[in-house]
Amino acid sequence: MTLRPPRRSAVLGALLLFAVTGCSSGEGDAPGGRAGGDGLTVWLTVDARESWPEMVASANARFAKKHPGVKVDVQYQQWTTKNQKLDAVLAGRNVPDVVEMGNSETTNYIVNEAFAPLDPKTFERSGQWLPALADACRLDNRTYCVPYYAGARVGVYRTDYFKSTGITHAPRTYPELISDLDRLKAKYGAEDPGFSAFYMPGRYWSAAMGFVKDAGGEMAVEKGGRWQGALSSPKSVAGLTTWKKLLDDYYVGDRAKDNGDQPAVVGQGKVGVFYGNTWEAQAAADARSGGDPRLKGKFATFAFPGPSGKLLPPFLGGSTLAVPAKSRNQELAADWIRVFTDGESQRKLIAANTLPNNTVQLADVAAGGINGPAAQAAARGWVTPLAPGWTSVEKSNVLPEMLERIATGKASVRDAAREADRRIDAVINER
Repeated sequence: MTLRPPRRSAVLGALLLFAVTGCSSGEGDAPGGRAGGDGLTVWLTVDARESWPEMVASANARFAKKHPGVKVDVQYQQWTTKNQKLDAVLAGRNVPDVVEMGNSETTNYIVNEAFAPLDPKTFERSGQWLPALADACRLDNRTYCVPYYAGARVGVYRTDYFKSTGITHAPRTYPELISDLDRLKAKYGAEDPGFSAFYMPGRYWSAAMGFVKDAGGEMAVEKGGRWQGALSSPKSVAGLTTWKKLLDDYYVGDRAKDNGDQPAVVGQGKVGVFYGNTWEAQAAADARSGGDPRLKGKFATFAFPGPSGKLLPPFLGGSTLAVPAKSRNQELAADWIRVFTDGESQRKLIAANTLPNNTVQLADVAAGGINGPAAQAAARGWVTPLAPGWTSVEKSNVLPEMLERIATGKASVRDAAREADRRIDAVINER
């Protein structure tokens, strides 16, 4: 899933050197990360190595049976440097044959013709791919990448706090959520002025945009072939207003910060409920993430209800797989992706507590497990606008800065949204 927007390199020579010396998990790779000879070079992020290495091994073994003698060289990349390395090698001839992309990173590469088109009909369950992943792979009715896996945000709560206040189950509706937060605030907020019944830092833009989506609003819309900001529309303003009220009523903390250290903050024990990825429930009790091991077993997840009466639409993080247009092994590369994203591989992802790429296998995620609520929410997932200049919007920090102004009271919701739309309009159509 994406952590950084893609960028075109301004210092190509330096990046080429960096790509040669630092891009591979192995040794002795050819420039640009190619394995050389009759083989495929696959760039995956470190998530695969750390969380589902058995799936990678299984897919490679099954691919080898189909293509004897074809070596697959999997090279693991860091999210923070992956796109810089990719930009560098795409400027030359020796490119990897398969690359993993965050689903909000793809548009800029697709509009710049960096990826080869693929036939979705040749990939398993392509008709049931999660829309927020599949849409990120499409342009002008053509498909340029294949959904790999997904991750959806959920509500996370302290089970001991709920029990001590007489709350018998996780909230299933928005009124229930508000009632639960009121009870937590009344008990623990009265004892500790630093207690947040609901943790929601001001610059947490992906959470705030969920309320915009739930109200029927959008970050940006396309009209007549041109994109424009839509945060100041009545529906978007209504969603932002609801989000702001949650902060005002239940959040005690720095409104000018983001959610980057959320597990560590929650691990201090002064939070009743927060909105995040399922892994953050475990990280809040893990000292390696700044959490408190004494809290192990005291967190549970729930599908976060929205004010609309439906589940709050979560930002659907996730990854896709693409074949660079300069690959000399496009057919083999596409076939490797077919194996790596088929039903068997997706079952292994589910076993590794990760969401599959399709709606059919979401039903295979254990409802009672930590990822069960995420599977429920994923069907309503969304991704950032598929506009050519959205990466420029993200690099300009338009959304976090708008939200900080709203959260800190420096501007009204309407005024901050209008200014954000003005800034979005200035860059969103850039290629």
